[in-house]
Amino acid sequence: MNRHLAYRSGNPVLSKKTFNNTTSSVNKMTIEGTVNKTAISLFLLVGAGYLTFDVINPILLIGCGIGGLIIAIITVFKKEWSPITVPIYAVLEGGMLGGISYMYNSLYDGIVTNAILLTVGILVSLLIAYRSGYIKATENFKLGIFAATGGIGIIYLINFGMSFFGSGLGVMSINNASLSSIGFSIVVVIIAALNLVLDFDFIEEGSEKGAPKYMEWYGAFGLLVTLIWLYLEILRLLAKLNSRK
Repeated sequence: MNRHLAYRSGNPVLSKKTFNNTTSSVNKMTIEGTVNKTAISLFLLVGAGYLTFDVINPILLIGCGIGGLIIAIITVFKKEWSPITVPIYAVLEGGMLGGISYMYNSLYDGIVTNAILLTVGILVSLLIAYRSGYIKATENFKLGIFAATGGIGIIYLINFGMSFFGSGLGVMSINNASLSSIGFSIVVVIIAALNLVLDFDFIEEGSEKGAPKYMEWYGAFGLLVTLIWLYLEILRLLAKLNSRK
């Protein structure tokens, strides 16, 4: 039995049903092709972030965030549009991340560089561990990460709802340097990082099943979503640690 058949991902854009309605043709999805598409997407993301890093424009920041969300939703429901929507998503998210990164860096100089290095380091380490077989996406592993990611999502929603009443959960604040708050951020970073393993498994499954070529862009999209989440959570964690100094 194919070891990917029971696939679950904590990433909301990747699930075991993704390949159900796709039909393969002469050009099929490959791991190498997905890696190339991911590299292109990351180049666009970083490039846009670099251009907007020192631009203080709330309208641009909010516009990129909302635009990125809309494009992401379109990509999820129209996977065949991925070759067009994913590069656009990368540029918009890069524009948003540039502004967010600048705000963090203005508070703690050098925090952005450290966050980028940690994100890349985690990505490379987990990829090596996955390809070498040290980490395997077993059914129990997938269920655990899926449940943990869902729980974190619920906490985010609660905090978002409380923000309308001028309140929020203490553990979510970057100004809260308590051990419980830092511990919470460490757990979230670990869960976000382990979602990368599920993304690798998803891409491998698509390659094995002979998914259409455009699914390479969709696989890159899934990785991009996870990497953005991981980067933001690392920024939050580093900000909390710096505030203790």
